[in-house]
Amino acid sequence: MKRRAFIRASLSAGAAALVLPKHSFGATFNNDTMRIGQIGTGRMGHGDMQVAMTVGLRKKVNARMVAVCDVDSRRVAHAKQEAEAFYKEQGEANVDVAVYEDFREMLARDDIDAVIISTPEAWHAVIGIAAADTGKHMYMQKPMTYSIAEGKALVRAVRENGVTLQVGTQQRSSVYFHQVCTIIRNQWLGELTEIHVGVPKDKGDMFVAAPDQVPVNLNYDMWLGPREPVPYYEGGVHPQADFSRPGWLQREQYCLGMVTGWGTHMYDVAQWAMGEDVDGGPVRYSVKGEFPDRGLFNVHVGYQGEAFYGNGVRMTSTADLPGVKFVTKDGWAYCKRGGFECSKPELLRRRPKDSEVSLYRSKNHMEDFLTAAREGRDPACPVEVGHRSNTVCVLHHASMKLGGAAIEWDPKAEKLVGDQSARKVIEIPMREPWTI
Repeated sequence: MKRRAFIRASLSAGAAALVLPKHSFGATFNNDTMRIGQIGTGRMGHGDMQVAMTVGLRKKVNARMVAVCDVDSRRVAHAKQEAEAFYKEQGEANVDVAVYEDFREMLARDDIDAVIISTPEAWHAVIGIAAADTGKHMYMQKPMTYSIAEGKALVRAVRENGVTLQVGTQQRSSVYFHQVCTIIRNQWLGELTEIHVGVPKDKGDMFVAAPDQVPVNLNYDMWLGPREPVPYYEGGVHPQADFSRPGWLQREQYCLGMVTGWGTHMYDVAQWAMGEDVDGGPVRYSVKGEFPDRGLFNVHVGYQGEAFYGNGVRMTSTADLPGVKFVTKDGWAYCKRGGFECSKPELLRRRPKDSEVSLYRSKNHMEDFLTAAREGRDPACPVEVGHRSNTVCVLHHASMKLGGAAIEWDPKAEKLVGDQSARKVIEIPMREPWTI
């Protein structure tokens, strides 16, 4: 069938058919103006949509938001209103942004070139694979996926379908992180010996309450997606009154906590500086987490541990202000959001020579995605990189759940070495029919 008819038939039958007809290899645009759909219109999705619409006005980007999707009808109606108001402010008349509850209906549209996926990460792989199979380019909020297996599947789908995927690790588009990684990659401070990663603690809130009635504007079963049905708590999903921090960020069924929420940013930078970001990673992990009884909220509060790379570099992680410090034989360099420091300050202004490593440079992460998709190339943080930084996070979490037990990992084969105890932690079942 035609793709749209296929989706329509599956929806009318009540089936969640995810094996969508594949787009031809090497996705192309059907429109001079790149047409974008926003999937997930909550706290992060609202911001992603605004950024995409703003940079989309630039002539070299030329992109437009044409559809929004969310399982909460109140939130998606707000997104529609915001998008239409934005374009009317540009002097347009008769603006109409389409609304969807089911992402598959949006993906069935042949006239949409790209989507922004800003849902909880438990949904990322399912939506991302379906988007790749329908030829859609993707900007995907971090962490890229919930599990390692989901990440591997998404990597395959993106490459098999020839689409562009940018993971939302926007620090790669910051001069502070870019310059420090350039210093370390080129060994301007000598050989790297240690990396110290700071990841903030979670708030540590307690959540004890009776279940709430599901609001009429929320398709709760669809929100649950790959996870097993559990009673609804507004404080454990997302607020109905505003866009403040959602409770699902502290529930392990949907998110692994700060180790992925912030860790994916920091480990991405650590691996970028080492050149381990595409197909590498630590070979040994030993991490202890803090899991106080907080009722419904069950992600770790803080954690500390260490990991070792095959080249002998030791990476420590502590509950601290977010940032990465690289220690070498001849000095150190540190980067955080909004600043950088170095034991040799003159290196903060140095540029690579032709014979040295020049890292990919981007000044705006969303714009980088849209231009990369238009040009048919990889962006600042392509799918393999997002997968590898998330793998580091997941394995840190697995060691925490095992009480700090050491985990041996083969990053080339992407499998456990020796003791297989961590399998029960990293192999997460998915509820039918939302599987990969």
